[in-house]
Amino acid sequence: MGDFRFWILAHILFPPVAVTCSEPRNTSMASQKSSRNQQQSVSAMIRQGFISGPFLSPPPSIRPAPGPMVPTFFEMMSIEQAREPKPKSDAQKKVQERVSEALTRAPFRNHELWGMGDVRLTVAEAGGGESAAFRVSMDVHQRVLAGKSRFFAEKLRRIGAHSVEILECDDVEVYVEAVVLMYSDNLKTKLMGMEVSKVYSALLFDDGIRTCLEYLEAVPWSQDDEERMVSHLNQLQLDESRTDSVLQRLTAEPSTSASADEIFLKLSFGVLQAKDDKSRKEMKVLISRLLKDNANNHGFHDRLDITRDTLYNLCDRCLSSLVLCLSEATCLDESMSERSTLMGEIAREADNMQWIVGILIDRKMGDEFVKLWGDQKELAVLHSKIPSFYRHEVSKITAQLCISIGRGHILVPKDTRFSLLSTWLVALYDDFRWIRRAGKSVDRKLIEEGLCRTILTLPLAQQQYILLDWFNRFLNIGDDCPNIQRAFEIWWRRAFVKRYTIELQPQITAHDVLSQSNGSGST
Repeated sequence: MGDFRFWILAHILFPPVAVTCSEPRNTSMASQKSSRNQQQSVSAMIRQGFISGPFLSPPPSIRPAPGPMVPTFFEMMSIEQAREPKPKSDAQKKVQERVSEALTRAPFRNHELWGMGDVRLTVAEAGGGESAAFRVSMDVHQRVLAGKSRFFAEKLRRIGAHSVEILECDDVEVYVEAVVLMYSDNLKTKLMGMEVSKVYSALLFDDGIRTCLEYLEAVPWSQDDEERMVSHLNQLQLDESRTDSVLQRLTAEPSTSASADEIFLKLSFGVLQAKDDKSRKEMKVLISRLLKDNANNHGFHDRLDITRDTLYNLCDRCLSSLVLCLSEATCLDESMSERSTLMGEIAREADNMQWIVGILIDRKMGDEFVKLWGDQKELAVLHSKIPSFYRHEVSKITAQLCISIGRGHILVPKDTRFSLLSTWLVALYDDFRWIRRAGKSVDRKLIEEGLCRTILTLPLAQQQYILLDWFNRFLNIGDDCPNIQRAFEIWWRRAFVKRYTIELQPQITAHDVLSQSNGSGST
């Protein structure tokens, strides 16, 4: 076959060529003679059937019946290659090497200790495509298999033979290791894990299952292991008493665990009273992130039931602390050294309030706080008596609310929105210079966009009142005032360019209906 393929390849790549030599002076005669030789060769090939003549064609009635297709040279080469066994992958080779090593050190091969095996056990994996299934056969002992595994005990009792086959295995290596471990007295030092416990469960290897559960209870888990662990134990369908010790790190009895509301309240009080600013900020970020993750995964009230009352109790505490700090600030002398300490306390309490308000907004509970903040007339008066350098952190709360209202995250009536702006907008104008200097922690464009959107939700007359006041302030202080000219332009177009008219349908009252019925009755 090899010589034949070589001959075909040689004739394809190097076809025979007739070579002739002639003298230059006899060129004409040589050409004629060569032409005659070519014609004779072609005629002979036509007669012998190698090629068809230009004027000869077989009649339709004697057309030969179609026979089997003769494969081309390249098809023959492809068929020949397909017949050859595919090389094993590196992963398959490594698995077979590990299985071979496990069998080499297997206790049942020690005939002096265990005697000759009396059961021929064959383990085979599912065949993959054209590759042959990986099979392993081993001579083991009936007394060991039947004593350790209820699966083998039933198999050997039912068939009464000395040969057992386990076919279509997902992992031959684990099955071989499981059989090897049946000969071991100290399973804790051997191969353990979730995948092994599946095989132990399939083989009804009780000692192996118990040791696996002890191993899983002691070993650390990654975050990805948790869901796999629960799913895996559910698939095993083990008795609840056997899996309790493993799952105790994931579940707790309701009677022995504190509610999420109590824990959150305790953590929040600790954060609000923290003395180290860096640690306080880190824990705020941590708790906020955990609350958001819970909301994204389980909904707002499925797993973490933090009540509205708990959050607003924290708000009341922060408000009381703010009022106390601002009251003390108004009584202090400008030259007193305590003023810098008090300024830090005001900033900390304002930051605490912003944190709680952010949680309220994320949990769709910020509507009540907008009204609560708009009603803080006393706090706004105290705020106006303190220099902006000390108080500007408080105005960030107003900016935070306007941004959320402008985004539609807080939905409140127009009276509540106007009350908020009436109480705190002038203070925000005055403090904007220091807010703007806060750097990366404050997005000026975001505040201006929130103000524009919030103002434009008000009735047109209230828009006019607020925007004309802003116009005069902006002319006097420039960039130290929020630039909300986009809201000014929209208000102008609404008021003077595009006058919208809405045709209202007349309302028909019961009195009108009675009057019409009486009129028709009299006629």
